[in-house]
Parts: sequence; structure tokens; C-alpha cells
Amino acid sequence: MGMNMGENHYPISVSKIGIIGGGVSGIAAAKQLSHHNPIVFEASDSIGGVWRHCSYNSTKLQSHRRDYEFTDFPWPDRDNSDYPTHLEILDYLHSYAQHFDVLKCMRFNSKVVEMRYVGNNGEASHYGSLLPGQPVWEVAVHNTHSDTIQWYSFELVVVCVGKYGDIPKIPAFPHRKGPEVFKGKVMHTLDYCKLDQEAATELLKEKKVVVVGFKKSALDLAMECAQANQGPEGQPCTMVVRTLHWAVPHYWIWGLPFFLFYSTRSSQFLHERPNQGLLKTLLCLMLSPMRHGISKFIESYLLWKLPLEKYGLKPEHPFEEDYASCQMAIMPENFFSEAEKGKIVFKKASKWWFWNGGIEFEDNSKLEADVVVLATGFDGKKKLKTILPEPFCSLLEYPSGIMPLYRGTIHPLIPNMAFVGYVESVSNLHSSELRSVWLSGLVDEKFKLPSVESMLSQTLKEMEVMKRSTRFYKRHCISTYSINHSDEICKDMGWSSWRKKSWISEAFGPYSIADYEKED
Repeated sequence: MGMNMGENHYPISVSKIGIIGGGVSGIAAAKQLSHHNPIVFEASDSIGGVWRHCSYNSTKLQSHRRDYEFTDFPWPDRDNSDYPTHLEILDYLHSYAQHFDVLKCMRFNSKVVEMRYVGNNGEASHYGSLLPGQPVWEVAVHNTHSDTIQWYSFELVVVCVGKYGDIPKIPAFPHRKGPEVFKGKVMHTLDYCKLDQEAATELLKEKKVVVVGFKKSALDLAMECAQANQGPEGQPCTMVVRTLHWAVPHYWIWGLPFFLFYSTRSSQFLHERPNQGLLKTLLCLMLSPMRHGISKFIESYLLWKLPLEKYGLKPEHPFEEDYASCQMAIMPENFFSEAEKGKIVFKKASKWWFWNGGIEFEDNSKLEADVVVLATGFDGKKKLKTILPEPFCSLLEYPSGIMPLYRGTIHPLIPNMAFVGYVESVSNLHSSELRSVWLSGLVDEKFKLPSVESMLSQTLKEMEVMKRSTRFYKRHCISTYSINHSDEICKDMGWSSWRKKSWISEAFGPYSIADYEKED
């Protein structure tokens, strides 16, 4: 491994199940598998994941707290209509972990740096038991306090490190046109998140700041920049935008609640889903004008409510493609008021690079800058590829470039490993909890997996649906058929897939986390 540190090569066995990551998914998995006394390796000194390490001072949840809670642990003030701050969410997650004694499973400052497969290959067509009675994986854990490496052995490893945080995605630049030629400061949002309020204000105040990106983190950062630059000495923040995305001011469209369009069982009939059969396929085809009409209806409201056309911010793709790829963001309050004051300006550019005084664009125009912040996302797959051994590393995205996760959890070609928190939906906490309940039932052999071939076939069908729904399909989002996905998970566990008390609420009521309370 080439590390100058003490390394104990002999693996110790402390539990049958190892969980990597102590964010929302890791906490959910640890709680549902608690009867097996799992060990959770968390690289930092605290639980919380992205809420702890990838949040700004102004970061808030994008929905109401009752839509972001575990089914058996309601928020203390769940009817509060304010969107909770990242600090309130961290408090909630800590309360949950303490209440269910999840913290006893945690090993903090423990970064997984390598894995070895030590199981036998078994039958290629059959996945096998998740707890076979002997170790399948050996895991090297670097203790960042003692600077030592200890190997552990497990029968099952649950990977919950997620797609966000840890490894920033940095754009590639032409030779001698990268950050090294720029005399100002360049940072990724991952570094910006580590600054406290005072340091962040100091970085932005009275500085020419460029924010690269136009998703939620970029919008929030531009807003923080504008607030730090109030007054006559304040400088404008320039957002460099490559791909525009739709953002909504709130969850009401022309006076109608947003859930009516996408979060009811009847609304999801408008969207294609895997395994839907001939009749439902024909129905979906017949209703496609209505689906496109809803997208146009929402766009008409957004174009009326927000000055998108005035600032050249109207996306070229339909709204439904952003929703189908989990890219819809809530626009920060007063964002366009700051744009109106000239505190936020926009520059659309597909290619750009650095010069010593700022950044330059393909039309040869130049923009002076003191600080450039890259809100360009994260490389979640790279995190996995650095620890997974061959041949599994090469199989990770086989055969289509997206991780083929059956029920969003099991990779049919990687034995005795589960992934929680990789397939996105409208509420990632809800998805992580439901999949963790499903995984617990699978571990306890309450039901069995189909053949490897059947699982791969199912994941390929899901990918084909995503490809037909949005050009951003590689984000691996199931928002347009999330109820159908949950139905299949419920059926596996022997639960009723229809979760409401009456057929009217079943058809037209919004489906939420509360509908999936655990059945005994």
C-alpha cells in the first residue's frame, strides 16, 4: 500500500457485518441491522455525512421536516413549516442515533482504504447467502488518530459512502491554463464547506468572486456571496453556467400543490416504469400528451414567477427531465432580488479556462476574479473504485455505465456486498430507510433473491426507462416511478404494496415516508 504507518496484516473478526460510512444511509443500515451488532467505519469524527461535511452556513433542507424523517422517529416539531437548517438536521440524526443506540456501532476516524475478496466464487448464476458462515471480505481500516492500519474480516459489507463529498470533481483544463496560472484563490465547494461563518465572509467580502455551476450548491453559494457584498464596496458574484436546470420557488404551481403532479399513485401512471406490461405501456403512451402538458404547465408558472428569460436562464430541456433526474432545486429566497441589485450576474459558457487575472471564455472575453469556487460536484464512483479490488472494480458499472443495483441495493456481480444511498429519489432518507429494512429481511432470509441473470435483467429495464425519461439518466434517479419501486420492495418483504386506508387517498393522496412504517 506504500503507507508509512503501522499495519496489522492479520484480520480480526469483530462482527459478521461491516458498514462503511456514518451518514444518513449508514445510520439507517446500522439501525435496521442492529440485531447483528454491525461495525460502522466512519472516516471523520462524527455521524452526519454530507450534512456534516458538505454544508454551507446557509444550507437548509429543500422540503418540510415531516418529509425527511425516519418512520419510527418523528421530528419533535414536525409541523413547523420552516425548512430545517443543516444544524437542525444534524441534531435530529444524533437524537435518532442515540435513541436507538446506534452510536455503539460506530468507529470514528476510521477510513477504509482497501478491500480483499476472500470468499469462494460459488455458482455464477446464484447470488448465495449474505451471511454464509465464513468471511468473504477483508477490509483495511486506517485509524487517522493513531496512523495505523488494521484489517478486519466480514461476511457482509454494506457500502454507505454515497455519491457526494470526499472526492471533488474538478474540470480538465488545457495545458498551462489551469488553476496554477491564476494569481487568486481557487477552491472547490468541499473546501468552502469547511469554513466557519467568519472565514467564509472574509473570503467573499469585497472580492470579485466567480462561482462555477448552477445546481443547488452553486445557487446557495452565490447567495452567500451576495449577502457578504452588501454596501457600496461590495463586488458582484458571477455565476459561470454550462448547463441550465429548472429551479422552483416553492412547492405550489398556479395554486396547486406540487405533489399532485408527481407524488401520487395516479400521477405515476403517466410515467413509464420497469415491468409495466402491455396494457400499462399502452396507457402510458396514450397519456404521454398529458405528461408533456404537465411539464409545460409547471414551466409556464416558473417563467411567470421567476425572471428566467430576462437573465437568459431558461433551460432548453423540459422540466420533467430535471425532475426525472433528481435535479430540481428550490431557488434560494430573494435570489433574484440580489440579481436585480447587480450582486449576482450570469455568464453562460460551455468552455472556459484560467488566466493570471481570472478566467477566460471561448469567445476570448475575460473575467477578472479574486476567488473562483468550483461548484462542480463530486466523483462518487472514484471513492468506490479506490477501495474495491479487481475484478469487482471493473464490474462496478458493467454493462451500461451505471451501477446495476437490484432494488437499489444489491449488485448482482459483487457477492456479499450491499450499497445503500446510491440510487436517488425524491427523499433519499426515505429510500435509505426502506432499502435498509429490505436488506435486513434479506440478511435474515425472510425472502430470497432471484437469479443473477434475473436481477441484471431488472436493473437493465430500469436503466432503459431512465434513458427514455431524461438525458441526465446517469444520475440514477427513480423519482418518476418511486412508488412502483417501493411497491416491489414491499412485495418482497410480504407487506401490502397499497399503503393507504382508502382507494381515494391511494389514488390521489401524496405518498410519503409515513406510509412505509415497518410492519411486524
